[in-house]
Amino acid sequence: MPTSPKFSASLEEGGAPTHALSDVTASDSTLRRFLHGLPGVDAVGLEARAASLGTRSIKTTAKAYAIDLAISMVDLTTLEGADTPGKVRALGAKAVHPDPTDRTTPTTAAVCVYPDMVAVAKEAVAGSGVKVASVATAFPAGRAALEVKLADVRDAVAAGADEIDMVIDRGAFLAGKYLKVYDEIVAVREACGDSARLKVIFETGELSTYDNIRRASWLGMLAGADFIKTSTGKVAVNATPANTLLMLEAVRDFRAQTGVQVGVKPAGGIRTTKDAIKFLVLVNETAGEDWLDNQWFRFGASSLLNDLLMQRQKLATGRYSGPDYVTVD
Repeated sequence: MPTSPKFSASLEEGGAPTHALSDVTASDSTLRRFLHGLPGVDAVGLEARAASLGTRSIKTTAKAYAIDLAISMVDLTTLEGADTPGKVRALGAKAVHPDPTDRTTPTTAAVCVYPDMVAVAKEAVAGSGVKVASVATAFPAGRAALEVKLADVRDAVAAGADEIDMVIDRGAFLAGKYLKVYDEIVAVREACGDSARLKVIFETGELSTYDNIRRASWLGMLAGADFIKTSTGKVAVNATPANTLLMLEAVRDFRAQTGVQVGVKPAGGIRTTKDAIKFLVLVNETAGEDWLDNQWFRFGASSLLNDLLMQRQKLATGRYSGPDYVTVD
């Protein structure tokens, strides 16, 4: 079974990952040539395939399995200026026991918080297997000096973060400064050390074109991302079936060329069980069963978990309990 880049790709001096495509990052010109040499995206075909896969029907037994799988893939998230230790502790308790009345309910994959709340979250989920993820690198805009971004990462890791969700410098990417973006990801990967996996956020809604999303996906993977992630959830356009499908194609093709498996995390705007199941179908039909695991696929969400829990109870009891059944985040 392929593993994450952290374990399967060795590091050159300076932190750059080594794999079958390492030579394409040797210079700005070789990296540009590689990224612009990727096949252009057929936007009409991509959106049609995403829409078609979204119409697949799921039977009751398969739906029950899909709901539990989706719950186990949620990064339960609070990223607000008004976050308090009490709110984060409550979120951690919900991640560990999403439905306190039914202990067969899976735990979520992680809780995701700002760096200053990592220690609180870590204590709240201790002993449960739930990971603590932290956004970093001047989230959500990414507009800060590299030294500031790396300090942000190191603070989160020192506080116990198991995963770091970084944002790329979209301005640099859109200006064609690909090596600058690559070097920043490599530096953040190195700052994560051996203890934290790295999710690289592209903010796909700001990248303008599907071709740019494909290029960003490959750039992130070349730099050593453990996951590639669509969005911060802080802009108008976040995860969509089409942009997630495109990223799933990228991780599939990257593994075929390098042997390195990279995860995918759509985030923002995924609110219902129906939405989540559509994304799981995309995963199965595009990347394959190897990605149907929370080691390789996550949902960045907050309200999604509530709907998953209500639908889970409906399948179990035949009754729809309504929104008062679950906690309001």
